[in-house]
Amino acid sequence: MAADEKYTRVLVVASVEAEREALLQGLAGDSRFEVVVGGVGPMAAAASTARHLAQEEYDLVVCAGICGGFAGVAEVGSLVVASEIICADLGAETAEGFLSLDELGFGSARVALDQTLVSRVTAGMQQAGLPVTEAPVLTLSTVTGSAETAKELLARVPDAAAEAMEGYGVACAAQQQSLPVLEIRTVSNLIGPRDKSAWRIKEALQMLQRASSVLREVL
Repeated sequence: MAADEKYTRVLVVASVEAEREALLQGLAGDSRFEVVVGGVGPMAAAASTARHLAQEEYDLVVCAGICGGFAGVAEVGSLVVASEIICADLGAETAEGFLSLDELGFGSARVALDQTLVSRVTAGMQQAGLPVTEAPVLTLSTVTGSAETAKELLARVPDAAAEAMEGYGVACAAQQQSLPVLEIRTVSNLIGPRDKSAWRIKEALQMLQRASSVLREVL
C-alpha cells in the first residue's frame, strides 16, 4: 500500500476497556477501525490479535494504549509512536549479563516497522500539536519498578522511549499474516520506582483519545 493511500480495514488492539473507550471516542465511529480488548501482556495480546486476524481481513494492525516513559525522553502526558518494537526481557540471564533472543541465535526479539508509515503518523501528530516522540517501545511481561532496572533497560536499548506489555505480541501476530503494524502509546507515568500517586492515567487516556482522532485523519 502506498504511503498516501487510506487504509480500509484497521484492527486496533488495546489491553483494557478504558483504553478501548478512549480510542473509540477519538475514532468517532469510523467504520474502518475495529477496536478490541486484547488483554494484558504479550501472550494474551498475541493470542487475541491472531484470533481476530483469522476471522476477518485487515490491512493494518495497531497496538495502542498507555505506557511508562523514560524520564527526559517521553514525559508524562506525551505520546510515543514506536519506530521499533522490542521484547526487552525475551532472552537469557548469564554470568556476563542478559543475552537477547537475537544474541542467543533463536530468532529476534525486535520487530522492524514500516518507517514511511511511522514517519507519516508521527508527522500527523506533530501537525496536530501533540507532544510526540518517535522511538523504540519496549515490551515487558513485568513492568519496571526500580531505578536499577530502568538503567539496565536503557543500557540495552539506549534510544528507547517507553515500555508497555503488549506491543511485541500484537506485532508477532501481525507478522504471521504479513501485515504492517504500528504501536502508539501515551505516557501515564515515568519508568522507575513505582509511585502510583504520580501516575496520570486520566490524562494519558485523554491524550490517547486525541491521538486516535489524529490517526483516523492520517490513515
